[in-house]
Amino acid sequence: MFIAMNRFRIARGFEEAFEEIWRQRDSYLSQVPGFRTFALLKGPEKDDHVLYASHTIWETREDFEAWTESDYFRKAHAQTSAPKGTYLAHPELETFEAVV
Repeated sequence: MFIAMNRFRIARGFEEAFEEIWRQRDSYLSQVPGFRTFALLKGPEKDDHVLYASHTIWETREDFEAWTESDYFRKAHAQTSAPKGTYLAHPELETFEAVV
């Protein structure tokens, strides 16, 4: 099992718009070999932002990497973007491989 998480620091006041973009976008993930599940997680709130993480589970790292190089990936990321000021920084990718 392989997990890929992108952490987003979303400026206060932009949370609803950010969540709506994720609800409406077509990720195409269900059509990708090795994909298991997706969740958008809402984390702790700070004075200037709310932490979110997109969380995908894959059968293997190779499946995830193949998705990032696919037309499905390009189509998913070419959709509606968030309004200016939504992100306090670029998303931070974290990856994990199951060891047990």
